[in-house]
Amino acid sequence: QVQLVESGGGLVQPGGSLRLSCATSGFTFSMYAMSWYRQAPGKEREWVASITTSGGSTFYADSVKGRFTFSRDNAKKTVYLQMNSLNTEDTAVYYCNRARGAGVPWPWGQGTQVTVSS
Repeated sequence: QVQLVESGGGLVQPGGSLRLSCATSGFTFSMYAMSWYRQAPGKEREWVASITTSGGSTFYADSVKGRFTFSRDNAKKTVYLQMNSLNTEDTAVYYCNRARGAGVPWPWGQGTQVTVSS
């Protein structure tokens, strides 16, 4: 079965950086575009970014464009989200899953908590 294991979150000051990882198993990773999503307290889960199967193209929500970088390693079946210039509005639990619009999401992982606070 599909498993998605996110990691790399933590507490960081405004302006800081974090690199999230999502290790996957249970599907042919290289055949699927992937996305990162996040859910802030009291809000619905929202799309953050997507990446194509090869990693050659990436797409970002306006709120993170220019600050976040999405990458993937098909050999390791892992996606990454480099987050720079973090601000308090980035505080959320971050999840990876199949790309937005590509079908019913797989069962969600536990996510990784990102807290941006001084």
